Amino acid sequence: MPRIMAAAVLMFIFSSSAAADIYTWTDASGVVHFTDSPPPDKRHQTVEVATPVTVPMANNLRQHKRVSGIRRQVKGLLSSDRKGDASRKKSKAKANAKQKKACANYRRKLAQVQSQLRAGYGNSKGNSLRSKRRSLGQALSRECILR
Repeated sequence: MPRIMAAAVLMFIFSSSAAADIYTWTDASGVVHFTDSPPPDKRHQTVEVATPVTVPMANNLRQHKRVSGIRRQVKGLLSSDRKGDASRKKSKAKANAKQKKACANYRRKLAQVQSQLRAGYGNSKGNSLRSKRRSLGQALSRECILR
């Protein structure tokens, strides 16, 4: 019995310090101080501390079940949409194959122009080949490299 009484007294002592007021004041340097006892020679303000909000466990469990149900519904909707994925994958594969073919064509044409330039041509033919090389290089960069 004395232990229970001592525990009750200790709980009362510690609970009263937890409910103590909090004061704030600013010193001459502009530093803001917080304390549990008001300074006797400074102008101070009392800080209002809001009580913490607690959610009962039953509400928390209900919310968890609701969110889990929504997640299951979304997963079900997404998995039923996956049936159309096969056709999308096929069309995407076709588009990728078409792009690879176009890129290979650009590279082939660019290599051809490069070999013609190495063979040596006059100024007018050389200028048109360099212009063709520039436009092919830009198209290759735009459609194949920078994508």
